[in-house]
Amino acid sequence: MMSRRRARTLGACLGCLTLLGGLRPLMAAAAGGAPAAAQPPAAGAAPAMTAAAGPAPAPVHQRPPGPNLASGTCRMAITGRAVSAVTGPAPAHPPTEADCTLRDFEFGSGEALPELRLHYVTLGSPARDAAGVVRNAVLILHGTTGSGRAFLAETFAGQLFGRGQLLDAATHYIILPDGIGTGRSSRPSEGLHMRFPKYTYDDMVRAQHRLLTECLGVNHLRLVLGTSMGAMHTWVWGYTYPDFMDALMPLASLPVEIAGRNRMLRKMIVDSIESDPDWKQGEYGAIQPRGLVSAAHVLIFMVSSPLQWQKEAPTREKAEALLATLVKRYTSNLDANDVIYQFEASRFYNPLPHLGEIRAPLYAVNSADDQINPPELGILDDAIHRVPHGRYILLPITPQTRGHGTHSLPAIWGKYLEELLAASERPASAN
Repeated sequence: MMSRRRARTLGACLGCLTLLGGLRPLMAAAAGGAPAAAQPPAAGAAPAMTAAAGPAPAPVHQRPPGPNLASGTCRMAITGRAVSAVTGPAPAHPPTEADCTLRDFEFGSGEALPELRLHYVTLGSPARDAAGVVRNAVLILHGTTGSGRAFLAETFAGQLFGRGQLLDAATHYIILPDGIGTGRSSRPSEGLHMRFPKYTYDDMVRAQHRLLTECLGVNHLRLVLGTSMGAMHTWVWGYTYPDFMDALMPLASLPVEIAGRNRMLRKMIVDSIESDPDWKQGEYGAIQPRGLVSAAHVLIFMVSSPLQWQKEAPTREKAEALLATLVKRYTSNLDANDVIYQFEASRFYNPLPHLGEIRAPLYAVNSADDQINPPELGILDDAIHRVPHGRYILLPITPQTRGHGTHSLPAIWGKYLEELLAASERPASAN
């Protein structure tokens, strides 16, 4: 049986991480110990979310690889809260949180909000060259139902943000925003319910750009890196603001319209809520509609990792207990209206016609056990050839991969990030 402490921690992880495939990463966090990066997980244990030594995954495809600060349009309210970093090499600069208020934000639908709040976490500080261009800013974008705070987990921050690591916070300015409708940013559940503007991924990326330029004074990005939904945002960033960044790294995504099983599952999530009479057109009050449980069932299936979950729940009793835990934790951390908006935001996403407009080097990384973006579709095999400096990396299934959730394990794909940063590094004479 899962201990109460472990179950509580699992719930917290489900509330902040998004679309993770497999329980082992979450169970590792519940264990409360330091990571064991070089040791494979023992059967029946709660292993760490890190990669054991083994053959390096091979790339499938490879091709050779600002605006002024606006005044009077943004109010930045510092919350005064410091975000606790986790174990591992400690970042030189502790993370902090803040809110950026974007005034008179117009959505693609024609709707508008007089004030749109974007919450974010930052580590480090910006560094400018002689021309005033920020050269060390890194934007990291979370997945559906998630938040920027999820990247402070030891298995992510502890692998990337510490002293001497690839995105060392002593030398980089790391920005972790909450997207529209998620985390602590403006969202339907705050009062407007289904009257909240029907935002899309394009709106979310435009808001992120305004956060950077108007509230943070960032006029250039060293890197845009995103997981799941954030990976899809990374593609959109690449062609919407093609000269704004040096490099792009989408993790667990496809650069095409969401269709087939992926769209069916998303519609099942939305229909599960909206078909419930208790939803009441979004005016259900403090008690979540029962349809949220059905939506959680679909979401659990959507992000599942068959290999890892078979290991975690090898008997009927353990499988049913695991399902009950997942449903309880998902439904205790989600809001029905927010979920509808979060999954419907992808409805117009389709980078395919714009891939040739992406100028920065781009490494697209997927894992072979990702059920949301299965490699047998062959989509990226063809699409990557449209990206002028694109490379597609398919990670094979190993004891360390976690299905869709592999996107949050830099211990597995970090070597490719290192290669991307090297390939996109500016000559010293250009700075």
